[in-house]
Amino acid sequence: MMGKILAGVILVTALVAGAAMYYLQVYYFYENVAATGTDDVQLTSLVSGEAEPVLYDGFEAIDADSSPIRYRACFTTTMSNAMLSETYEIYETAEPLTAPGWFECYDAQAIGLALEEGRALAYLGQRDVSYGVDRVVAITDDGRGFVWHQINRCGVVVFDGQRAPDDCPEPPKGY
Repeated sequence: MMGKILAGVILVTALVAGAAMYYLQVYYFYENVAATGTDDVQLTSLVSGEAEPVLYDGFEAIDADSSPIRYRACFTTTMSNAMLSETYEIYETAEPLTAPGWFECYDAQAIGLALEEGRALAYLGQRDVSYGVDRVVAITDDGRGFVWHQINRCGVVVFDGQRAPDDCPEPPKGY
């Protein structure tokens, strides 16, 4: 009889712990990002190399302090990819990261497919938004835009415990 009670306690504890971990990962750490209305969406200029605000509307974003790659955002723009691609830096290695299912405007698989099929272009929003992490902005032909943070090539090397390549910025202390 004691074994059944112990097994029941272990099962209930495991269920509670599993539910708590799920809640913490999917809901708790994320916060809505308040839009400023002027500079929430930026792209890096081909001329200056600096991030510049672009026209946007309907901005929604989430972020979490627990990781530099948890940022996700959605917006719309009237600017065409033809004009944007002549003015702003293309991001060749864009790989959209997934978002929690409750953040409905952002679908990483659909964004990735649009990028593969040429129905969207990815731009560098801001290099090293935090060390080794770039902000990537993808814009579809119909003006829908998506933003995420992606580990760049310098971050991949340094976060793997290796020395930063010579052409990368020096990592902050602690890396």
